[in-house]
Amino acid sequence: MNMEQARFNMIEQQIRPWDVLDHSVLQVMMDLPRDAFVSEAQRSLAYADIQLPMGHGEFMMHPRVEGRVLQELAIQDDDICLEIGTGSGYLTACMANLAKEVFSVEIHEDFITTAKQRLATQNISNAIVEHADALQSLALDKRYDVIAVTGSVPEYLPLFEQLLKPEGRLYITVGSGALQHAVLVVNSNGKYIHTNLFATELNPLQGTTTKSSFTF
Repeated sequence: MNMEQARFNMIEQQIRPWDVLDHSVLQVMMDLPRDAFVSEAQRSLAYADIQLPMGHGEFMMHPRVEGRVLQELAIQDDDICLEIGTGSGYLTACMANLAKEVFSVEIHEDFITTAKQRLATQNISNAIVEHADALQSLALDKRYDVIAVTGSVPEYLPLFEQLLKPEGRLYITVGSGALQHAVLVVNSNGKYIHTNLFATELNPLQGTTTKSSFTF
């Protein structure tokens, strides 16, 4: 299989038609081999318009959704980013290629080991991946320019927006089952502006399947 051609087709047939037109985002997704962030058995599917299983009941996002996430967050080369849910490490790598630094937290330790190996293989040194439960152990004294939450929450959580610097951007998916929508939150001088982006469907963050789980 010609992976470069498959990557080109992904950009032209999936990413662009979903209104991802930002040149820097398209370039990063064209340059970065997505097939390097999946298992050997899944390499032929790395550029397909599907959610690939990763284990633990988790899935990689559709490539088109990853493209929209990156575009909506408008990551700049001096941004400090936080990713909630490292997963395969692919979105981590994309963010790292756009930002100054990425801190990524993941609850599944085997995901961390694999993601670190994949990032190292791509010579990405500005992404730090750590084991943490984002709902319980995030450092609340740190602030970020960009936050990407890669799992859904059934109801909106103000926790993450409180970690934004002024003019910081947060991407999060809110809702349950098929009734989910992506949301962009911007910290505008202490006022948090919420914009609904598009319908999507992601697995919930661990610990957020019921309202009673929200204890801070």
